[in-house]
Amino acid sequence: MLRVQKRLLTAAAATAVLGSLLAAAPASAAEGVDWQPCADAPGVDCGTVTVPVDWAHPDGGTTTIALARRKATDPQARIGSILMDPGGPGGAGAGEVKGGWSLSAEITKRFDTVGFDPRGVGSSTQIKCGLDELIADHPEVPRNQAEFEQLAQYNRKLGESCNRLSGPLGQFGDTKSVARDMDAIRAALGEKKLTYYGVSYGTLMGQQYAELFPDKVRALVLDSNMDHSQYTAWDFLNSETQSLQAEFREFVAWCDRTPSCALHGRDVSKLTRDLQDKAARGELKAPQSGEPITPLSLASIFQSSFYGPSWDQLAKRLQSFADGTKPAESAKLAEEIPVNTVFQSVFCDDWRLPVHNFAELEAYRRTAAAFAPDIKVNSLGWQAVTGCIGWPNRTSNPQHPLQVHGAPPLLMVSSKHDPATPYAWSQAAARQSGSTLLTYDGWGHGAYFKNSECVTKATDDYLITGKLPAKGTHCAAVEPGTPEARIAGPKPPSTIGF
Repeated sequence: MLRVQKRLLTAAAATAVLGSLLAAAPASAAEGVDWQPCADAPGVDCGTVTVPVDWAHPDGGTTTIALARRKATDPQARIGSILMDPGGPGGAGAGEVKGGWSLSAEITKRFDTVGFDPRGVGSSTQIKCGLDELIADHPEVPRNQAEFEQLAQYNRKLGESCNRLSGPLGQFGDTKSVARDMDAIRAALGEKKLTYYGVSYGTLMGQQYAELFPDKVRALVLDSNMDHSQYTAWDFLNSETQSLQAEFREFVAWCDRTPSCALHGRDVSKLTRDLQDKAARGELKAPQSGEPITPLSLASIFQSSFYGPSWDQLAKRLQSFADGTKPAESAKLAEEIPVNTVFQSVFCDDWRLPVHNFAELEAYRRTAAAFAPDIKVNSLGWQAVTGCIGWPNRTSNPQHPLQVHGAPPLLMVSSKHDPATPYAWSQAAARQSGSTLLTYDGWGHGAYFKNSECVTKATDDYLITGKLPAKGTHCAAVEPGTPEARIAGPKPPSTIGF
């Protein structure tokens, strides 16, 4: 999920979605992709595919999906195209490929790397929402029923603006529609079967593709999986929060054993809980700017620093909060996340996680905090659940156990210590689908990009030959800060989210 922050918002013209009443997408897919050199990315080709807004009524209007391609570096060894998505929801795969996102040299040698911006995102026809509605004040953590209703009203008005400005597309951002778009892309690329790498929310796209088109699967790598069988708001929030608390314990253990940690020798748990208490009283300020640090924004700092992980930077930031000193420039965390207004249009269409009133939400918050005394809450999970309170559109693609029948074996990959998509989610998705799960026993989000030769080789072998690693394979952790961790490997996407 890409977090919306007011100070990052830029004015954007609110335009209605333009689309002529063309034939169904399979016809345009059959025409292939008219690749042209990208004006903003040397060595990369850009193109589009046209698909129906509503796949159930393909004659009711179309939308455009943007693509970017880097050709295989060894045409003689080329196997085909690999489609890629970086997650989000709201991550722009075409934009990431133009920016250099890639898998290993062995894969880029044998495959054309093709990124796509899912419907509503980036250079595809965009879902647009009202700027005034987006930046309107609203309580992120309601303190009573009146504030709960204010949050619901904020979400409702925002959703209504998305529908108004985006036309029908605003109500068709669901991942099942994206999976159908992916099959149109496959056909347009001239591939009989799909080869795909999806990370984070991109795994849900791959999962649902395998459910819908099992006979069109060549090889799917699903890295850091969503578990679409999380049925209730409490299940979702609790699993997210407990996973983040477990990552915090890993950070504390690293700090205890690492002399270079800025908090080495200190009680990191006590320091963190003291900061949480100050934030709850409204007394915690950012030393550099003097801006207040809320409990939710403090949780977001932990969340973002665990992706890499960037434990050394987190320790310096916490030290600066505790001691009231300015952090060094090198310790500055990437708290600023690009604005993306697609999140609710996608997530709330994929997940039905009702919360009926303040008392219910507060019970979830307090219980989650009791299970996670240091972290208190997973900010991604909280924003996902609360972002759908009052959302005006129905959930067209609600949760269900993953059921894949007739597809070749899928490869799922996960870090054992993942701050965004808990390891238990990948275990559940693999169990439900009968997929092989490759476990990286280290830390961070996106196991393929953690400089583990074991993970990279097993994944690459599967993509190239279809051969899966043995069931139950584990790859050893690469300790942060070691020479192995600094080896340049595949370039990860810049998207931060699920």
